[in-house]
Amino acid sequence: MSYPQLLTSEAKLTDAKKQLGLPRIVVICGSTRFMTEMNEADVRETKAGRIVVKPGCDMKSPHELWSDPVEAEALKVQLDELHRAKIRLADEALVVGDYIGDSTRAEIDYARSLGKPVRFTHPEVDPDA
Repeated sequence: MSYPQLLTSEAKLTDAKKQLGLPRIVVICGSTRFMTEMNEADVRETKAGRIVVKPGCDMKSPHELWSDPVEAEALKVQLDELHRAKIRLADEALVVGDYIGDSTRAEIDYARSLGKPVRFTHPEVDPDA
């Protein structure tokens, strides 16, 4: 007697997105020094019919929410975890910018570990190319 395969959480999410008829979801990754470029990528991806998720806070720019260094460090940890959740939600990642630092490299590695395709606005910076 054969038994049905149990679906993984990832497979359930993929199935739910198909049942809902959702377009592809793209997560924008990269250094927040490229926020202007991320916003432009958001416009282009949206015009192409994709749902876009991206960093919502630029902690390199002054703001009262991260003016205290202790609170800023805690917020950075929270935002990193939130961005990993966005990567899990997405169907693919788009890395914006011509620089790959440690945080962006970690995002790329995480997306690839989940089997997500990764595109680059500047393919020459792909660490695995």
